[in-house]
Amino acid sequence: MNIHHLELFYYVAKFEGITAAVRKMPYGIQQPAVSGQILQLEEKLGIKLFNRRPFALTPAGEELYDYIYPFFSGLGEFEEKLRGEEGRHLRLAATASALRNHLPDCLETLKKKEPNLKLSLREVAPSDVHGLVTSQQADVAIGVIGGKMSEGLKSEALLKIPTVLWVPANSVAESWKEFLEKDPYSKTGLIGREPLIGLPPNEVLQQLFQKEFDRHEVNWPVSVEVNSTDVVRDFVVRGFGVGIGIFIPDRPSPKGVKPLILPNFPPLVIGAMYQGKPKGVVEDFLAIAKAHVKGFSE
Repeated sequence: MNIHHLELFYYVAKFEGITAAVRKMPYGIQQPAVSGQILQLEEKLGIKLFNRRPFALTPAGEELYDYIYPFFSGLGEFEEKLRGEEGRHLRLAATASALRNHLPDCLETLKKKEPNLKLSLREVAPSDVHGLVTSQQADVAIGVIGGKMSEGLKSEALLKIPTVLWVPANSVAESWKEFLEKDPYSKTGLIGREPLIGLPPNEVLQQLFQKEFDRHEVNWPVSVEVNSTDVVRDFVVRGFGVGIGIFIPDRPSPKGVKPLILPNFPPLVIGAMYQGKPKGVVEDFLAIAKAHVKGFSE
């Protein structure tokens, strides 16, 4: 049986007639269309379901109405239940750095505001952030904003983090300028004498550095490629070279390294990405995230 035909019969039986059903149904449909589809249902079953004038269900019609009534009558209430559960469900994706440094506090605040919060949280690589939102596997994702955005994707910047060059704590260099100019043994500064530890070429941070290297006409290819800025610092501490990275305000530098701020380099922008108009729980989360990072950017 066609489920739409059964739905139309449900409304006709409930409101005792085709004319009344057309007037009171929750969506628009013309009376001839209802009549035609009810006839198709009766022809499919090979029975008459109701008398038209005056309206009265046949015994077969009463039996069918009793059978389908629990399902169709409960749809409205079930829809509200689903809407309520979905409205409290936050599907969040985030890079490891955001997840470790910022999200626990934000989500704790959100939980206090929405005690019935349902959370689905997924840690992802920076390159996977866009895809999870566009494929609707996440309501919102926190990660690096940069490069070309996928069609239909919206973004809000939350935090701009300075880019730095991590060097060993005992390095003679005290600034990026010294790496470019001040080496008594070389006209090219310290660049080239120290291996560069960096990220894969598809990572936004690596692309920012490469763009600036090109602008300064610096030829300094990555010698040690790793998958996170934390690992970059670890390798710098262990003496494998100097590394690209970011400097999170109000957080002390790890032991064994020091940051050389790169004043003319663009910052790394961390933000939220989502599609369309965000639902209420996403709007609440974004407001909390903005308040959380406000102090870092001042």
